[in-house]
Amino acid sequence: MARPIRLEFAGAIYHITSRGDRREDIYDSDADRERFIKILGDVCRRFNWVCHAHCLMSNHYHLLIETPDANLSKGMRQLNGVYTQAYNRANRRVGHVFQGRYKAIMVEKQSYLLELGRYIVLNPVRANMVHSVNQWRWSSYRATTGQVLKPDWLNTDWLLSSFSKRKSEAVKLYKAFVAEGLSQPSPWLQLRNQVYLGGEDFMAQMNALIDGDKELSEIPSSQRRPIPKPLSYYEKKTNSRNEAIVQAYLGGGFSLKQVGDYFGLHYSTVSGIVKNHKS
Repeated sequence: MARPIRLEFAGAIYHITSRGDRREDIYDSDADRERFIKILGDVCRRFNWVCHAHCLMSNHYHLLIETPDANLSKGMRQLNGVYTQAYNRANRRVGHVFQGRYKAIMVEKQSYLLELGRYIVLNPVRANMVHSVNQWRWSSYRATTGQVLKPDWLNTDWLLSSFSKRKSEAVKLYKAFVAEGLSQPSPWLQLRNQVYLGGEDFMAQMNALIDGDKELSEIPSSQRRPIPKPLSYYEKKTNSRNEAIVQAYLGGGFSLKQVGDYFGLHYSTVSGIVKNHKS
């Protein structure tokens, strides 16, 4: 599979995940988690990152990062590199801690930042590590809701201001919003071309940035496709509904959920139709 492009520009927002080598745990203790949080804070300050949300799991972590200075790769090398050294030193180990490259999904701020902020802090509940999001110490949730002191590198203003101008009311509404998230579908169902969470205009802007890159050979073809034709085009062009579904999804411009919504089907049904397609 082609490696996803590392598109960087000032003001870009990413949902970042990085997993343990061979899917092993990257934290052996709470002391390791504390080390990681400290290093994350240092990286945010040094590289001028804006962290909107974070969550440390057992064998991976989630970050929601905005990069005013277009320096994601440099910051990630520092974060994973320094933590690897600290982890190995503290646990008397050698070798890799993380599995290959981190994964970075580009996020449209107005449409998906809020939803991803909720998704990230709910991960421990979904994984049955705790019963309530409030019980997990190693996410940004308790700092966002004012239950613990917020570190200077964590920016909660954008998330909370989406609910109310008054902080007390915003926190109350944010808590309710997060609680409702367990019954909502994963935002990953909206993922486009492996690396984008955003609408048509956002896709057009990203493609324009890619088109300005001289080294097109470095960009996987699946990530430099033109803006897709509307779903109605595939419906009229093909001889059957299933054929239209397959062509629309394999075209790369629509998520399973978007195709399903158009044709009145659940995304799992769309997934089955695509998997059973004979090329």
